[in-house]
Amino acid sequence: MYKIEVNNLTKVFGSNPKDGLKRLQEGQGKEKILEETGMTVGVNNASFQVKPGEFFVIMGLSGSGKSTLIRLVNRLIEPTAGEVLIDGHNITEMTKTDLMLTRRKKLSMVFQKFALFPHRTVQDNVEYGLEIQGIAKEERAKKALQSILDVGLKGYEDSYPDQLSGGMQQRVGLARALANDSDILLMDEAFSALDPLIRKEMQDELLHLQSKLGKTVLFITHDLDEALKLGDRIAIMKNGSIVQIGTAEEILENPANEYVYNFVEDVDRSKVLVAENVMKKPDVVTTWKDGPRMAVKKMEDAGLSSIFVVDKDKNLKGILTIDSAIQAYKENKWVEDVLEQDYFTTTLETPLSDLIGVAAESKYPIAVVEDNKLMGIIVRVSILSGLVLGKDQSEVAAE
Repeated sequence: MYKIEVNNLTKVFGSNPKDGLKRLQEGQGKEKILEETGMTVGVNNASFQVKPGEFFVIMGLSGSGKSTLIRLVNRLIEPTAGEVLIDGHNITEMTKTDLMLTRRKKLSMVFQKFALFPHRTVQDNVEYGLEIQGIAKEERAKKALQSILDVGLKGYEDSYPDQLSGGMQQRVGLARALANDSDILLMDEAFSALDPLIRKEMQDELLHLQSKLGKTVLFITHDLDEALKLGDRIAIMKNGSIVQIGTAEEILENPANEYVYNFVEDVDRSKVLVAENVMKKPDVVTTWKDGPRMAVKKMEDAGLSSIFVVDKDKNLKGILTIDSAIQAYKENKWVEDVLEQDYFTTTLETPLSDLIGVAAESKYPIAVVEDNKLMGIIVRVSILSGLVLGKDQSEVAAE
């Protein structure tokens, strides 16, 4: 079951939205409807699904309908047509009481403008959602403190909003949403009012929290770089309609139309592609069965001057050079006796932008590891071709 399912959702603002809906169904565009009727099409026949634990980003320029769409998802705005299902339950048909309970238990929203109470401390602001739910004071204080700790504000419990920076205020807003312990976070341009450096810190913090807590996130932004960094999948909107949904790679490599192509043509690929996209399967020596002679043979066959060494469980033990392997063979030593450790390692999710300098400095391939297990290796040509050609072509170039 999807966490969020949106089907054919439409919103027309104006005096006769049913007429606007009929015009849309007859094929009239947003501009013509506005010109002839004065009505505004906020969202036009939008459909998408969000899986549990997914970070789903909706992006578009000002006026594209993205903020209207997120408010339709929690029914802060009533739809003209279509449906929204939260955990399989259609909130567009709920009574006000059921809708209120669903918002309290399932949905938390983080706004661009922080929406903090200036007369309440950080602790009291974070507790607010729990307070209106009738949670006992001791329990809500405990939950609020944990959320404050999660967002890195420990020690500021008794501070007031005007004593905090913009980034810290936004952390309070995030902590308040987390304290409600809802499954879904709805975030409308949550970081757009922040300075670039603080914005990057908050993006990193949000990714960490989402990974740790497993929340489903629906995130609105007008910033393509932010969308590409955060989103497991991204929906791009124009004039109230969703024009493409896909992963960052899918959108970069196969833009659906000229509008999307123009959006992504100047994107810095090094910030989008990660180590996993360009690594190759390594030729390795295994310590439990291969000796120096076999290591030399493997390097000769592959045209390599070094090779990584793993144990029988694929745990990375070190790197063996051709000179060290020959030395070990002549001196009757074990492979483990002559391993070197001065190589770089990285994770599957490390952006290529972080590896460019490393590749320039390293005399050996970069080892991609997960839980100390060797998953792949990256050579310099893989990074360069990945930046220029994209994922599929870089894999060919590296072989």
